[in-house]
Amino acid sequence: MNIVERIKELAAQKKMTLTELERKLDFSQSSIRKWDNQPPGIKKLQKVADFFDVSTDYLLGRTEKKKYYELTDKEKKDIAVQAEELIEGIANGENLNFYGEPATKDQKDRLLIAIRTAMEMNKEEAKQKFTRKDYRD
Repeated sequence: MNIVERIKELAAQKKMTLTELERKLDFSQSSIRKWDNQPPGIKKLQKVADFFDVSTDYLLGRTEKKKYYELTDKEKKDIAVQAEELIEGIANGENLNFYGEPATKDQKDRLLIAIRTAMEMNKEEAKQKFTRKDYRD
């Protein structure tokens, strides 16, 4: 997918045409369509990236990640493994560690909030599923 196709796709997600986008960004008419043959300047490229909250690398087709900080599939798998190890550590009474370092108070607090939130969601789901109809509101 080239730069113009990516911008068209992003514009469509915002329910706007390229013409509307050009007007909104103060670009000359049909200037984005010309980027197939004539690459845009850095300032214009950045303006489009900022408008859609994506990276310039995404617009240029250098990555499929819209934002630099999006997690890769490998990072997500690694986190899943770390979460399992964390749960095992909690169950075994071992010290909590993140990336080989003892957990800070803030990290422990965030973990507690995340666990509490997950438990609340699971409890609500169980209540919806298992509460007899005559006990429901």
